[in-house]
Amino acid sequence: MRYQRLGFAPVFLALTVMMSGCGYNDIQTLDEGASKAKQQIAVQLQRRADLIPNLVEVVKGFAKQESEVFTNVAEARAKLGGAITGGNLGQMAAASQGLNGALGRLLAISESYPQLKSNENFLRLQDELSGTENRIGVARTDYNSAVNEYNTYIRKFPQVMTAKVMSMQPREYFDADKAAATVPKIDMTTPAKKP
Repeated sequence: MRYQRLGFAPVFLALTVMMSGCGYNDIQTLDEGASKAKQQIAVQLQRRADLIPNLVEVVKGFAKQESEVFTNVAEARAKLGGAITGGNLGQMAAASQGLNGALGRLLAISESYPQLKSNENFLRLQDELSGTENRIGVARTDYNSAVNEYNTYIRKFPQVMTAKVMSMQPREYFDADKAAATVPKIDMTTPAKKP
């Protein structure tokens, strides 16, 4: 009986050491950190989407005939809203890129309307939009850093064993669309219609 108790102590000690080095708590912490950072991207994308109707209304006041551009912005905004609700990073990135294109066309209208370019509301909204774009960039960087830390951690030994047992998969990065790497071309050959 005494021999069995002594034999169990080294096994218990070995299990304790193995469990403390398995990384379960760290995996959970890193996974939660990545989830929190992902939510920050969604918050900033939603903030941008919420600014757009005000910007469109200001532009409409000066350029009512640009209805196709307004429709494109509304459709792109709706797609982004759906992607945010769905929570899929790939869809959010694609919808965000689509909205960037529509916003670029909307902001290009201002070049044809000097009064719009000097309108206080337009300038304020444009400034808020620019600040939000910066926040989105920071949120994306923070998220990708958290994902990198998480993905690296669950690939190390012995954490890889714990991750497999827990079915923890690597997370996907929030990558900007490949089109974002190229500068958009704005065709200004068609003169804008003025009221």
